[in-house]
Amino acid sequence: MGYAMSRLEIESELFDGGNTVHEASSSTRPGKPFPKVDDEISQLTNLRSGPNDRLHQLVPGKQQLPVSPVRMLAGREGNYSGKGRFSSADRCHMLSRYLPVNGPWLVDQTTSRAYVSQFSADGSLFVAGFQGSNMRIYNVDRGWKVQKNILAKSLRWTVTDTSLSPDQRYLVYTSMSPVVHIVNVGSSTTESLANITEIHEGLDFSSNDRRYSFGIFSVKFSTDGRELVAGSSDDSIYVYDLEANKLSLRIMAHTADVNTVTFADESGNLIYSGSDDNLCKVWDRRCFGAKDKPAGVLVGHLEGITFLDSRGDGRYFISNGKDQTIKLWDIRKMSSDTSCNLGYRNFEWDYRWMDYPPQARDLKHPSDGSVATYKGHSVLRTLIRCYFSPEYSTGQKYIYTGSHDSRVYIYDVVTGAQVAVLKHHTSPVRDCSWHPHYPVLVSSSWDGDVVKWEFPGKGEAPVLANERRVRRQYHD
Repeated sequence: MGYAMSRLEIESELFDGGNTVHEASSSTRPGKPFPKVDDEISQLTNLRSGPNDRLHQLVPGKQQLPVSPVRMLAGREGNYSGKGRFSSADRCHMLSRYLPVNGPWLVDQTTSRAYVSQFSADGSLFVAGFQGSNMRIYNVDRGWKVQKNILAKSLRWTVTDTSLSPDQRYLVYTSMSPVVHIVNVGSSTTESLANITEIHEGLDFSSNDRRYSFGIFSVKFSTDGRELVAGSSDDSIYVYDLEANKLSLRIMAHTADVNTVTFADESGNLIYSGSDDNLCKVWDRRCFGAKDKPAGVLVGHLEGITFLDSRGDGRYFISNGKDQTIKLWDIRKMSSDTSCNLGYRNFEWDYRWMDYPPQARDLKHPSDGSVATYKGHSVLRTLIRCYFSPEYSTGQKYIYTGSHDSRVYIYDVVTGAQVAVLKHHTSPVRDCSWHPHYPVLVSSSWDGDVVKWEFPGKGEAPVLANERRVRRQYHD
């Protein structure tokens, strides 16, 4: 059982004059209870992270959630499932209460802003990308040793995004350029200097008939590793065929920057996109009857979309917005009408240097079609990212996000509660990543720190024996 046998109390905790704070609250907005998600996703989430009903028949006593570990173990020993072991939902019910909130421990510290940080699909590798052109790949299973230090080729402004191929052999990285570079991370060379020690092949996303340059904000591998999808500053979505080594699709998708794009599921047929035009759109590659026409539009954000994450079921996804909210969407509720999104704002505001207007915080779009809205974090200065928590260990029970206020926020999908707030960084946390199997979360910030939060125990991922606990004083 390892870490699952210790009870986690999520409460305010202060270390060394305020360097680490864990906070919890019952609502994202004090005094204004979050309306419980009245949708199929609440049932699906509970099914993925709830114990079998037969547990109560086998182990008598008061029926309440969450079920204690002792009660769960007693039920397993009594073989209530009929399989002699925990089901995946039982496992998630046990593990999802043990959040990665202890720490932080230092993974890396640089003088450059960290823009991207992501675990590989199996959790064995971790990728961090920095403004100063460096990308580092850490081997998690070998004590977070740097397996590859990559120096970007032809960098413009910063590394805007990275994506690791499903087989973990190749890394693609982007900047404010139409050329996406791909490098082999499976080679034995530790220092990868572009076209000096290793080839960084350039994949040109620009059309032959276009004379101007643009930048790419978002790039993702397809599940089979054969394609890349990208969102760009020229309002477009691109799909690149890696086997044919050519651009296979360009969609004039939005009327402003496409900040985020991803495949909806493993089929690769559906694509989700989010833009500074405040819209999320769904694209079905099987039925492009009308040129550049989406399968549907999701209206509700009052400001631009910075990031979106698919639940992986081709139905639900979340989006982070410059209106300081995360929204949960069900694509079955999408619309074909975008006219209601125009001209709603009646004030001037620029998220790159201004705080969000207080009078706008309680506004709601009159045609908001989202399933739920989560508030508490801040989305300013940069494209803050948000994600569903892992399916294996939590049943995707939580949503977590970086924040401009230098913290990491974790929300309960169904209740909307802020179940944890992690504080260490001194600058915006643009990206963070939850290990797919263990209660370990890594946050990266513009302060140059990459740190690891975890729930300790015998089951966590391997760590260095001499790893350093981060100690830092804060001055308000």
